[in-house]
Amino acid sequence: MKNIVVLVSGSGTNLQRIIDTIEAGEIQNAQVSLVVADRECYGLERARNHNIKTLLIPRGKTFSSELAKVIPADTDLIVLAGFLSILKPEFCDNWNGKIINIHPALLPKFGGKGMWGMNVHHAVIEAREIESGATVHFVTPGIDEGEAILQKSFEVTADDTPETLAQKVHQIEYEIFPLAINKVLENS
Repeated sequence: MKNIVVLVSGSGTNLQRIIDTIEAGEIQNAQVSLVVADRECYGLERARNHNIKTLLIPRGKTFSSELAKVIPADTDLIVLAGFLSILKPEFCDNWNGKIINIHPALLPKFGGKGMWGMNVHHAVIEAREIESGATVHFVTPGIDEGEAILQKSFEVTADDTPETLAQKVHQIEYEIFPLAINKVLENS
């Protein structure tokens, strides 16, 4: 059984999708063994509803070192699911190839500092992009610079708004996140 640790900061909809796909057998031979949040959030409640161990480590300068102390040694994959804190380079290097993130754009476009949530969708609209989507990528010390594992795009239409893009991207995230997790776990 592969052990997945999920890091969250918000409502935990992608966490819920991961839990649901494990329970449905779409992600095979795996379990979420721990959910860690950097702030009080509904993602913790979702984990508790499935009897998954949870921890709250307040965000700040010591977050990565505190996180390093609580990640079980038998962890096969760390998944950032709507996680907003930046992990220190040492933490990323120690777990190189075993940390993935989902980003609400087609990286390398619209990645990096400040590019999260609605900020990304506003930037896509302002740039008059003809497509957007989501990317699952490996986490490295550089923000959103890790190798892409899986991407999927859709056409941006003239009547799209940041809000409609967010809805479309979320649907793609639900589709590709479990596929990417499977892909990484199969190769680990």
